[in-house]
Amino acid sequence: MRALVLLPVLACLSAGAQGKVFSRCELAWLLRRGGLDGFMGYSLDNWLCLAFYASRFNTATVTENSDGSSDYGIFQINSRRWCTDLHSHTLDLCQTHCHDFLTADLTDDINCVKKVVKDWEGMGAWMPWRDHCRGRDLSHWVASCNL
Repeated sequence: MRALVLLPVLACLSAGAQGKVFSRCELAWLLRRGGLDGFMGYSLDNWLCLAFYASRFNTATVTENSDGSSDYGIFQINSRRWCTDLHSHTLDLCQTHCHDFLTADLTDDINCVKKVVKDWEGMGAWMPWRDHCRGRDLSHWVASCNL
């Protein structure tokens, strides 16, 4: 009987253990290593600003939208166009399951946002970037990270 009670608890703990809240400088280092610094003309501080305002650097963030789609992960990648979540119609342009964006491994996230930013809107595809980052001095996002 005790095993039946512990099994759901362990399942919840292991599912939650996959996500991660990154520190600003830790994320800066990973994004730089992933080739985002200067990608399509966007400096690393733009990517950090986006990740902060989209998810507070939390890879486990999921936002449900009024159109039935959802946004996933640290960059809030939308299921309508970029990934498949099995409950909304999708183009799946990144050919990735949306839940893959909820882990601490940012490889899929970085590969997908490179595709998103190549789209005609660039980083303007993200409302948090348009509202909080575009046209602003963002140098403080990387200033003390010793990159």
